[in-house]
Amino acid sequence: MEKLLRYFCLTGLMISSILPAFSQANQTINTLGAVKGNVIDANTNEHLVGANIYLPNSNVGAASDKHGNFEIIRLPPGTYKIVASMIGYVTSEKEVIINGGDIVEINFLLNERLVEVGSGMIDTLKGTYEFPQINVIGERPSVLNSIPGSANIISSTSLKSTKPITGNEIFKKVPGLNVVDEEGVGLRANIGIRGLDPDRSRTVLMMEDGVPIALAPYGEPEMYYTPAIDRMKSIEILKGSGSISYGPQTIGGVINYITNDPPLHSRFSLGLKIGEGGYFNGQASYGSTIDNIGFQVNYLYKRADKLGITRFDINDLTAKLKFKTGKNTRIGLKLAFYDETSNSTYVGLSQSMYDSGEYFTIIAPNDELAIRRYSASITHDLFLSDESMLRTTIYGYTTTRNWLRQDFSRKPTTDGTGVVFGDTTISGGAIYMKNSTGNRNRQFEVAGVEPRIHFNFIFGGIKNDLESGLRFHFERAFEQRVNGNKADAQSGELKNDEIRTGYASSFFVQDRIYLDENLILTPGVRLESFNYERDIFRSSYVDTSITNNGNIFAVIPGIGINYNISNSLSFFAGAHKGFAPPRIKDAITNEGEALELDAESSWNYEIGVRANIASILHFELTGFRLDFSNQIIPVSESSGGTGTGLVNGGKTLHSGIEAAVRFDLHRAINSNYLISLSISSTYVNSIYSADRFINDGSESINIKNNKLPYSPEFTLTSIFDISAPFGLGLHFAATYVSDQFTDEINSMESSPSGETGRMHAYFVFDITGSYNFPTLHSSLYISIKNLLDERYVASRRPQGIKVGLPRFITAGVELTL
Repeated sequence: MEKLLRYFCLTGLMISSILPAFSQANQTINTLGAVKGNVIDANTNEHLVGANIYLPNSNVGAASDKHGNFEIIRLPPGTYKIVASMIGYVTSEKEVIINGGDIVEINFLLNERLVEVGSGMIDTLKGTYEFPQINVIGERPSVLNSIPGSANIISSTSLKSTKPITGNEIFKKVPGLNVVDEEGVGLRANIGIRGLDPDRSRTVLMMEDGVPIALAPYGEPEMYYTPAIDRMKSIEILKGSGSISYGPQTIGGVINYITNDPPLHSRFSLGLKIGEGGYFNGQASYGSTIDNIGFQVNYLYKRADKLGITRFDINDLTAKLKFKTGKNTRIGLKLAFYDETSNSTYVGLSQSMYDSGEYFTIIAPNDELAIRRYSASITHDLFLSDESMLRTTIYGYTTTRNWLRQDFSRKPTTDGTGVVFGDTTISGGAIYMKNSTGNRNRQFEVAGVEPRIHFNFIFGGIKNDLESGLRFHFERAFEQRVNGNKADAQSGELKNDEIRTGYASSFFVQDRIYLDENLILTPGVRLESFNYERDIFRSSYVDTSITNNGNIFAVIPGIGINYNISNSLSFFAGAHKGFAPPRIKDAITNEGEALELDAESSWNYEIGVRANIASILHFELTGFRLDFSNQIIPVSESSGGTGTGLVNGGKTLHSGIEAAVRFDLHRAINSNYLISLSISSTYVNSIYSADRFINDGSESINIKNNKLPYSPEFTLTSIFDISAPFGLGLHFAATYVSDQFTDEINSMESSPSGETGRMHAYFVFDITGSYNFPTLHSSLYISIKNLLDERYVASRRPQGIKVGLPRFITAGVELTL
C-alpha cells in the first residue's frame, strides 16, 4: 500500500508541478487547426465512401462519409503527412502545413490499383503499398472499431518518446500484460497475459512482421530469442477472439513486432546511445525506393560490461526488399541475422544475500549463453480482383542456443571450487559452486508456408469481409547435454542426445459480417493438427534408441461482435476457445513414455467498450474471463521446475478487468504544446478452481482457490508526455506492480534459497527528456530509468532471486537524413 500511495503522490506531483507552466505559456499560443476535404475515384469522379484518412503512426484519423467528405480537427500548428487509403485503390499521401487556427482543405484522387496509365502502370510500389506482410491489426485508426476484442497498438511515437532500454518497459505499460524481468536487460521475454504464467512467453503467440519467432512455435514455444525493441516501428497486441486467425497459441493473445518498411525517398538514420557499465547502443539504417523496387537495411550493435549483473554483446542485421513482379503481383522479402553472447544465468541470489544488500553479485561469471539466428521470409501478393487478394508467406529460420552453465549445490560438496555464496549456517541458504559444467546445446529448424485469401463480397445485401488460410509447418530440435569437469569447460562427456520433430497443419476461416453500418458479427473457426516425435539416442550417459510419438487435433471456434454507436463510441464482445499444444519434451518422458497430455484448453470471454470523446478523451475498458478445463503447469528449468513429470495442471479461472485511458490535454486547452496523460491498469484474479493436491514435503495441501504463480492482482501505469513546438520533449512514466506469489502453495515466507516466497509490490519511475533540431535533422536526449533507484525482487525463477534494474542513465543522439 505504501508503494501504491507513493505512485499516486508522485504522479500527481509530476503533473501539478509541470502543467501550470505550460498552461501559462499557452495563453499566447494560437488556436488549433483542422484538415478537411473530399475523396474521389480518379477515373469515375465518384465520391468514395468509407475511405480511411489518417496521420501515419498515430491514432488520429477519420473516414469519408457518404458524400466522400472527411474532417480531422484539433491539429496543433505544424507539418503533417495525411494518408488516404481504401481497399482496391492505390494509397495516396499528401503533406500539409497548418498555422494557428488554419483549416486546410485537401482533396484525394485515388487510382484503382494496378490501372494502366499511358504506356505504363501506376507506380503502386513507390511508397504507396504497405510491405507485403501479415498485420494482426493494421495501422488505420478506424480499424479498431471492427476488431472483436481488446487490442493495442504501440506506435512509433510512443517508442520514440520512451527511449526504451528493453522491450519490457513497453509491455509493462499495456493493460492485461504482466512482464517478469530475468536479467534486467530484456534479452529474454517473459510475458503473461491476463494472469497466465509469463515463463518464456509460452502462452503468447509471438511474431515479427507476421511470422512466428519462438524457438519451435508448436513443440517448444519459448522466447530465448527476443527481437530488439530498438529497431521496431510499432507493436500490435491482440487479446480477443480475433486471435484464432493466428496460431497455434490462442490462449493469451498475439504480439506482433513490426519493423520499418522501405521508405518512399532515400533516408539514412543513425542513432547512438551510451550509458553506465560500458553500455553502448549503435544503430544505422538506410532505405529508398528506386523505380518499383524498395529496400531497407538496418544494423544494430549493442553491448554492456555490467548492466545490473549482465554483460552482453549483440549484432543484429535486418534487410527488407519489395518489388513488383507482374500486373497483379508483388513480393516482399525479409532477411535477418542475430548474434548474441551474454553471461545469462539461471542461478540467482539466496534470500540472505538479498537481505544483506548483495543485489548485483555475479555468482557464476563463467556462465555464457550464445544465440545465433538466421531467418528468411518471402511474401507474395496476388490481387485477384479489387475485392480479393491471395497472400502467401513462406518462412524459415534456424536458431542455435548453446548455454554453458556452471554446476552448483545447495549443500557442501566434495567437488566444489571453494567459492561459496550466502549463509552457510542456514540449510539451503548457501550456494556452493562446483568444478563442473553442464552445456545445454540446442539447435532448432523451423519452416512453413501459409497462404491467406482476403475476399470482400456482398451476400443477400450484406457486406462480408472473409479471410481464410492454411498453414503447413515443420520444426525440429536437436539437443545435447555435454558435462565438463572444470568450472568453465565447454566440452566433456555427452550425457544426453536427442531429436524432437513436429509436423503441423492448420486451417482457419473468419468472416466479418456487416449486418448494418453499425453492427459487425465476426464468427470463425481454426483447426489445428500437430504430430510430434521424440528420438532419444543417449540418456544419462547410456547409448540407447528410444522413439515415441503422439498427436493432437483441436477445433478452435470463436465469435465476436462489434456495435458502433457512432464513430467515437463502440462496444465489443467475444468468446473463443483457447488452445496450446503440450511441449514435446513434457509429453514424452526421458524414458520414452508418452504421457498423452491433453492440449492446454480454455474458454475465453470478454466484453468491452471503446470511446473517443471530442478527440480529447480516449479509453478502452474490458472485462474478461478465462476458464481453463486444463492448464499445463510448466516444469521446465526456466520455470523453476525439474524438467520432467506430470504437467496437467487441472482447472484454473482467470477473471478481471483492464482499462486504458488517454487524455489529450492540449486539445482541451487549445494548445500547440502536445500534452497527454495516459493511464492503464489491470485487475486479475487467477486461481486454481478445482481440487488439486500438492505435497510440500510434510503434508498434502489442497491448492483450490490459491493464486497462480507470477500473477499480480493489480498493475498500474501512468505516462505523462509533453512536446513543445520549439523542440523540447519530456516523458514521465510510473509503474506499480502489486504483490505476487511464486509457487502453487502461495508461500508467504521466503525460502532460504530465494526460489519461493512472496514477491512484494514495487514501484518504478522513469523520465526522459529530448530536444529536436529540425534544421539539423537530429535530436539529443537523456533518459533515466528507475529514477528513485528502487530495489525489488523481479523474479525468483529459475534458481534464486533476480533483482530489478537499478537506476540507469543513458544519453544519445539521433540523426535522420
